[in-house]
Amino acid sequence: MSGVNKAILLGNLGKDPEIRRLDDGRAVANFSIATSESYKNKAGEKVTNTEWHNIVLWSPLAEIAENYLKKGSQVYIEGKISNRSYEDKEGVKKYISEVVGRDITLLGRAPESQQQNDSSSTENDNPEAVQEDDLPF
Repeated sequence: MSGVNKAILLGNLGKDPEIRRLDDGRAVANFSIATSESYKNKAGEKVTNTEWHNIVLWSPLAEIAENYLKKGSQVYIEGKISNRSYEDKEGVKKYISEVVGRDITLLGRAPESQQQNDSSSTENDNPEAVQEDDLPF
């Protein structure tokens, strides 16, 4: 019997993706996204908890991240949870958990530079399109 390892995240990038190119030409993108959930505590005050998730994308998804994702971008990611360890410069073993993305969906508005360069689509092309202000999150 085999298990299932699947993670689904919807969040915003904390900073621009870091892109590295390997000797074989493949690219890898690393970034973190924040997910938040809110609730009311016993005193009736709104409390928001934010979790940060390390994300890894390999080619061709890494190129999509490089071209379209920026700090603050909203993204939906499906992938698997990966745990690994390494030794830091002082020889101390460190552990890291990350989500290795298998599928991403770009949400929200395109960065300003992309909006100016992309004349093939406008908000008026699809009258049924959901406006960013209409999203429930």
